[in-house]
Amino acid sequence: MTLEIAVVLFIALVAIALFATEKLPMDTVALLVLTSLAITGLINTNQALSGFSNPATITVASMFVLAAGLQNSGALSGIGNLLGRAKSPFQFLLILFGVLALIAPFVNNTAVVAVFMPIVIAATAGIGMSASKALIPLSYVSQMAGVCTLVGTSTNLLVNGMARDLGHPGFSMFEFTSLGVICMAAGCLYLLTLGRWLLPDTRGAELVDHYELGKYITELRVMPDSSLIGTSVGEAKLSEEYGVYVLELLRGSEKVWSPKSQTLQEGDVLLARGDWSKLDELRKEAGLEVNAEFKLKQRSFEEVEMVLAEVMIAPRSRVIGSTLGMLDPGWHHNTTSLGIHRRGQILRDELRNVRLQVGDILLVLIPESEMPALRADRNVIVLSERQPPKSGGWRAPFALITMALVIGISAIGWAPIAVTALAGAVAMTLAGCLDAEDMYDAIDWRIIILMAGLLPLGVAMSETGAAQFLVENTLGLVSAMGPLVVLAVLYLMALLLTEFMSNAAAAVLLTPISVSTAELMGVDATPFLIAVTFAASTSFATPVGYQTNTMVYGAGGYRFSDFVKVGLPLNLIFWVLGVIFIPVFWPF
Repeated sequence: MTLEIAVVLFIALVAIALFATEKLPMDTVALLVLTSLAITGLINTNQALSGFSNPATITVASMFVLAAGLQNSGALSGIGNLLGRAKSPFQFLLILFGVLALIAPFVNNTAVVAVFMPIVIAATAGIGMSASKALIPLSYVSQMAGVCTLVGTSTNLLVNGMARDLGHPGFSMFEFTSLGVICMAAGCLYLLTLGRWLLPDTRGAELVDHYELGKYITELRVMPDSSLIGTSVGEAKLSEEYGVYVLELLRGSEKVWSPKSQTLQEGDVLLARGDWSKLDELRKEAGLEVNAEFKLKQRSFEEVEMVLAEVMIAPRSRVIGSTLGMLDPGWHHNTTSLGIHRRGQILRDELRNVRLQVGDILLVLIPESEMPALRADRNVIVLSERQPPKSGGWRAPFALITMALVIGISAIGWAPIAVTALAGAVAMTLAGCLDAEDMYDAIDWRIIILMAGLLPLGVAMSETGAAQFLVENTLGLVSAMGPLVVLAVLYLMALLLTEFMSNAAAAVLLTPISVSTAELMGVDATPFLIAVTFAASTSFATPVGYQTNTMVYGAGGYRFSDFVKVGLPLNLIFWVLGVIFIPVFWPF
């Protein structure tokens, strides 16, 4: 082992540890990797910055814009009506899987899940089906469909870009389709049979009515004319009559730890939990108001120009870790935060001091005119609202045609996907499918920085011989058993790494190893690269292995074990199918 190899491997191991523990944001880790490689002289300046100009990075950024254009233009608005026609849960899943099979191969699966989540939640409520029976399948099938084409996931593009940098010819638009269709068919069959039975039925996570999800916690201030003054919480029988539970009583700067026996006074604040309709009914009948210090703006719920909506904090949102107190006043789009719902927890802190987490659901009051901006915001996912988004008119078919041209022109080889995707993003922006400012907001810059920062690591591992060293001391130990065994072990390595760290990071680490393994064995690298692509793009066994799993984790009211129970068999199915069919379609 040379000093250069030791340094590269040390940087890679530190990156793996940081990715797995999530001590730092993923994009920050990627930039640390990039600067470390440049400072130590393991790569030159051009190599260090090559990730920012790599076609894969440009394509992923453009695909985010294209997906936002489809969403904002209303091109996908008819899907809710289609799903609403289902007569049974089984039929609902069949329709959902069919729609995803058509859309997810061509639109980034993270964007697909963000668009479909509120549609699925509303549609399942309409047929009396628990949303938890559909949200994990939504995440899983979007991943399965995403590996059917080159542009379905950012991981596919990342592996393709790295492979080209390492001398491999790369992959065509539909290179993965044959294996992808087989795996998706098997996965859908599993989810419709055994997987459907293993999915939890968490009724508490579904919509109680058109715009109410679960139990909210809010602060209610006792006003001067309140009928509760002079009585205790216990005497008022709030839980019996309204189903509202008082968790704490706040009096000035003090917390009263036995709220049931305390006589209520003017100005007291009740930290209360219940269905929002009941909380609002209690507010009106008992002379209470949503705490002004939390709400900040006194608005009537009955104002016709206001919309009551639920938004979920999205993965990698910029507001994660912030408190509602830090975000107010009008933290975004003139919203007024009314309550908060957190899966599996009862919050007992003052709401101003609650630090937001991925999956937290806020009940907000917002001007109707601000709803388009809120829907386009990538920091939150709108789960439900009183009034649905309106159709974009001619822009909806324009967005669909533009997306079809982006894929079609690239598929027949007239222009590279990076060029067609960039042109499509510009066309949608000029057509008004989304504003210029919305275009920048649509791009998940953390993914872009992650890709640009990690691509040079693959170059460093290859040029210093670190990849070759790892191959000789890992996969090289089983190389005598033949390429099929090496393929199975490599797929399994990628599968395990992806479940506990960024899928992009797993792909970056294993892509140069795949190429070096092929060189060591004197075989084609394509089968190994396909294995890494499929394993890194399909993470089913944990809610943290893939961003779409994280997105449905909170909204579906799932437990960590639900993903293990449903996803692990699916991972094994994909592993077996990959080992069987990869050598058939891409011989060694």
